[in-house]
Amino acid sequence: MAGKGKSNVIKLSRVYDAPVKAVWDAWHEPDQVAQWWGPRGFTLTTHSKELKPGGVWHYTMHGPDGTDYVNKTLYHEVEKHSKLVYDHGGNDEQAPLFRVTALFQEVKGRTHLELCFGFATPEVAAEMGKFIKKVGGESTWDRLGEFLGKRLRGKECFVINRSFETGIEHLFELWTDPKHYTQWLPPAGFTMEFIRADIRSGGSSFYKMSNGQGLTMYGRARYQEVRRPDRLVYEQEFCDEHEKLSRHPMAPTWPATMRTTVTLTAEGPTQTRVTVLWEVVGEATAEEMATFIHGRAGMTQGWTGSFDKLEVCCKS
Repeated sequence: MAGKGKSNVIKLSRVYDAPVKAVWDAWHEPDQVAQWWGPRGFTLTTHSKELKPGGVWHYTMHGPDGTDYVNKTLYHEVEKHSKLVYDHGGNDEQAPLFRVTALFQEVKGRTHLELCFGFATPEVAAEMGKFIKKVGGESTWDRLGEFLGKRLRGKECFVINRSFETGIEHLFELWTDPKHYTQWLPPAGFTMEFIRADIRSGGSSFYKMSNGQGLTMYGRARYQEVRRPDRLVYEQEFCDEHEKLSRHPMAPTWPATMRTTVTLTAEGPTQTRVTVLWEVVGEATAEEMATFIHGRAGMTQGWTGSFDKLEVCCKS
């Protein structure tokens, strides 16, 4: 989530591969919004909803620990398929935490969503930005992307976004230069080494990761597209030391082949957003798909750890 200087506003941008009507409906039809609203692990119950100026959405968010969070959203402006302004985070006993302005724009069949979160002071904005990051609040908008993928294309996927304080060219280098890539991608406690690295369209790589305690994992990647400075598409598989296809050593029902699509979007001269999309490639059993679907919380945790290290690399 991007905040600048001493502003009392936090801004967030997303692009969804769906028309505006589908995004709008997913946000506002109770049966749809219940399937993605809130951080990962949360569920939602809508009690009533009037989508109009002066209307109120009464709902309860159910945390993964069983805690209920009663919410009352008050709508100030409603322009169908175009704009929303509403107060968020309040209820009958608590004042709203901030005001949201959401702008929807369809560009070539895709929806550009711009969100502004307005707080009382810059200090409150800074503290809330830290809190939202800590509780994984941004995953709400990633879950929306996953829901739309399933609803419109019948395809299960995993989505995660993060904005980094660096230019798009620098971030592209950190994703494609092996000496940088190996510094930030591995899971916590692991190191990474390329045995072969040819990161270009049509190229491939072979690598290993070790935890220093006897566990070594090998993997290979085939690059369908490497387009400077904003896109990478590659398929990954676990393999053995001879580059023969194998399975995840700690999750044997993990799907054999995964496609990763990385999109870099400049949000300013010194700020770039990364969007990672993960999809299962080829035939997968019901058990493998269930492992993928139920593993999204772990994927979020893993990518968050890698992104935290990538932030450090952006500053070096």
